[in-house]
Amino acid sequence: MSLGAKLAELRLRKGESLQDVANAVGVSKTHVWQMEKGSSGNPSMDLLKNLAVHFSVPLSYLADAESEASLQDVEAQQFFRDFKSLSEAEQAVLKQTLELFKQKKAQGDGRT
Repeated sequence: MSLGAKLAELRLRKGESLQDVANAVGVSKTHVWQMEKGSSGNPSMDLLKNLAVHFSVPLSYLADAESEASLQDVEAQQFFRDFKSLSEAEQAVLKQTLELFKQKKAQGDGRT
């Protein structure tokens, strides 16, 4: 997936306008639009870093146009990294919550 497609997907998922992203990373709205459309030259590493921080994705996700990783994969990896940084008690609460969701889904699947 191209950098432009990744940026557009991230921006739309976050519910932001071109101007919102531009303000957050310190470039013009036109520059963000050009990056999304693929009509801009290679962005600087600083800009890519700012975009990665703004969208809470690894820099490698934006920088590697050949990567087959989906945004969902990247988000799952980030969730796992965040999970590992929690205390054992916090992890236990999340595990219990996940089990409740799984049970609820299983009950819902049985009703259809």
